[in-house]
Amino acid sequence: MSVSASASLVDAGLYLFHNARELVERGRGPYLYLPKLEGYREARLWNDVFLLAQEHLGLPRGTVRATVLIETLPAAFEMEEILHELREHCAGLNAGRWDYLFSVIKEYRARGETYVLPDRAQVTMTAPFLRAYTELLVATCHRRGAHAIGGMSAFIPDRRRPDVTARAVEQVRADKRREATDGFDGTWVAHPDLVDVARAEFDAVLGDAPHQVARQRDDVRVGQHELLDVGSARRDGAGVTAAGLRSNVSVAVRYVESWLRGVGAAAIDHLMEDAATAEISRSQVWQWIASGTRTENGVPITRARVEALLAEVVEDLPRPAGNRVDDAAAVFRAVALGDDFPTFLTVGAYSRFLVGSDVDQP
Repeated sequence: MSVSASASLVDAGLYLFHNARELVERGRGPYLYLPKLEGYREARLWNDVFLLAQEHLGLPRGTVRATVLIETLPAAFEMEEILHELREHCAGLNAGRWDYLFSVIKEYRARGETYVLPDRAQVTMTAPFLRAYTELLVATCHRRGAHAIGGMSAFIPDRRRPDVTARAVEQVRADKRREATDGFDGTWVAHPDLVDVARAEFDAVLGDAPHQVARQRDDVRVGQHELLDVGSARRDGAGVTAAGLRSNVSVAVRYVESWLRGVGAAAIDHLMEDAATAEISRSQVWQWIASGTRTENGVPITRARVEALLAEVVEDLPRPAGNRVDDAAAVFRAVALGDDFPTFLTVGAYSRFLVGSDVDQP
């Protein structure tokens, strides 16, 4: 008899059982990231998990420390409550920027043209609705004595291409300067060669201080309007282009092909991409079709047009031994071109290609 269980709970249980005490004895501790939470009830569940695990392992309360990724739109409205529920175990909040963008598209995918975002590449962290979310995160964390961790810039260097490396360094430097100036206490990078670049920008702001929690950001005034001002991303000339459509199809298929081969983070077009990129790409395509969006030259985005683009992308991709190009195209077709919008592309892909299950995708 097979029994289904939450992978997150199984993983956390195994990790804590095998590692928690050893980590404590080494002067460290069991530190976890909690992704995809949408509200305080999920945070409360995880707090109960930590309390139960600590009791069974004979560890003091508060030994487990978790950083919560605020990477869904609903969670942005409950950051205070999430911190409260995890108050004994929460190290801070992390701005999971790319999954957050995916969540915004997913939540408003059927609300019409007002909520249609421009090309993925044109939606930067300076867009007002994204800036509102990150500044609110800093203010919320510091008000409660928690750390605010910045997001990951996807640009990566190429040791064979100095021009690519120079561009990556400049992009990451600007991104980390903005985060440090806004009050973040730490950040992520996508490649070890960029650690010193990020550290330099944070050191320039923090000096010898380990963090800037004391900076309360009382100037931040963010509410429902600012968080939901999705249309702000289309100001200043940003729009939907034929190149952006092709990029979404190409990147989504190439990433899923990599993922099906077991590579969870893939370098594509000099960017480090993960599942969030594929989710944003396929979600934009689905939304553009559903909303009757036209590109900047007036051509409507239809299923037939995307099917033709998909065929071109698949035809152009290399086919080394063991490739999963056709499977990746099938996944993209299922999650971007159907009438229904699957919650996550990975769910159906797991069932169809990786575990041999007949479980239907929700």
